[in-house]
Amino acid sequence: MIRLPRTGLGTAPLGGLFEAVSDETAHETLELAWERGIRFFDTAPLYGLGLSEERLGRFLAGKPRDDFVLASKVGRLLRADAPADPGRSLWAGAPPLNPVWDFSHDGVLRSIDESLERLGLDRIDIVHIHDPDDHYEEALAGAYPALDRLRTEGVIRAVGAGMNQVEMLVDFVLEARFDCFLVAGRYTLLDRAALPELLPLCVERGVAVIAGGVFNSGILAGGTTFDYRPAPPELLERAAELEAVCAGYDVPLAAAALQFPLRHPAVASVLLGPRSRAQLTQSLDLLDLQVPVELWAELSA
Repeated sequence: MIRLPRTGLGTAPLGGLFEAVSDETAHETLELAWERGIRFFDTAPLYGLGLSEERLGRFLAGKPRDDFVLASKVGRLLRADAPADPGRSLWAGAPPLNPVWDFSHDGVLRSIDESLERLGLDRIDIVHIHDPDDHYEEALAGAYPALDRLRTEGVIRAVGAGMNQVEMLVDFVLEARFDCFLVAGRYTLLDRAALPELLPLCVERGVAVIAGGVFNSGILAGGTTFDYRPAPPELLERAAELEAVCAGYDVPLAAAALQFPLRHPAVASVLLGPRSRAQLTQSLDLLDLQVPVELWAELSA
């Protein structure tokens, strides 16, 4: 099992997810993350259509390479001549590129080469198969063998998969040798889909879980969205109930949401997703907040 820091920085927001982020703001946020001791950084070609990797690479270029863990992803190649993808509108300020699905052996190798070029670094530690929801067979027959060979050769340290669902991750852990999974939004105070089967399997097989999307895109941090869509009334009601329980212990709901995944033995790391120094400061302070054990008992119930 790869050893991961307790806290990592997810860089989709720094790639302009939903709202443009300037180069200066991105750099200042990364600078604060380093100052506060964060040494695990997660990116992907999709994030900002290359912008996240470029910004992260420029920042990390001046850091000792053995002092940090870097994760990126495969499954989408970025092409200027590809048909327009409706999803590109999510990325404000992105370059004129479009993502093209490719989980083939050769596509994965091309993706890694192109990521390294954008990053300007000599290696990526963790490579995740990214969102293969509709590409299960190709991911196992093409992407996984390519990454497995790179791991065997020592080119990468770990093979992972990053998804917003748990069912396929369960299949992956049973079918192949993964080192880690990035589980986005499926083990939170509000959505515990990963708890019954996936997390116990990860403990059994030695797969480190990285918890992302712990706010479920905002509903657990004072917002009204769940998985980037307006939250239905029943989820808003459940979130309000959780917030009321936390308030009884003078603990912000966001603090409990950030710390909750780390209480499970399968979860090695939680990814923060700030788009500014202020957001990062707030999240790190909430992570350090002492939460009474009695509150955890109530939230678990």
